[in-house]
Amino acid sequence: MRRRLVAYFDRKDCVAPEELADETLNRLARRLEEEGSIISDTPAQYCYIVARFVFLEHLRSRRVEVPLDDFLTQPGEREPATLGGENEKAIRERLLNCLEMCTEKLEKTNRELIIRYYHGEQRVKIENRRTLAQELGITINALSIRACRIRDKLEACVKQCAARE
Repeated sequence: MRRRLVAYFDRKDCVAPEELADETLNRLARRLEEEGSIISDTPAQYCYIVARFVFLEHLRSRRVEVPLDDFLTQPGEREPATLGGENEKAIRERLLNCLEMCTEKLEKTNRELIIRYYHGEQRVKIENRRTLAQELGITINALSIRACRIRDKLEACVKQCAARE
């Protein structure tokens, strides 16, 4: 079964398929230890179900936020780091100016929503989002979808603005 799991994760282009296969088997062992048996599915089928969840968690953990300036520049377009921080500072300043301009173009309600959505850090940010969702009478999931749509508009606007300058 381990060999089949390693092949499964390898087909999914995972960097460490052996580790993910071991994690899957560890979870299965824990489940068996807790409940004694698995009667809902065949053992192999259940194993692949757990493997799929391990794979999805692996994908989520690999997801990394890319800084806006990295996203806007294409590979090979980036200048060597030896040029110093002045050029990078100018790029960052240009991007911030574009972001301000694009934020001002948003409808007032969308602008306030996105600013409040990202206000604070860690626990404060979570509480702010809960409060904002309650004020709008929507779920936190619906709030995150709205914020995602606004963020997509901002991103497109900033890309256009940065390309013009």
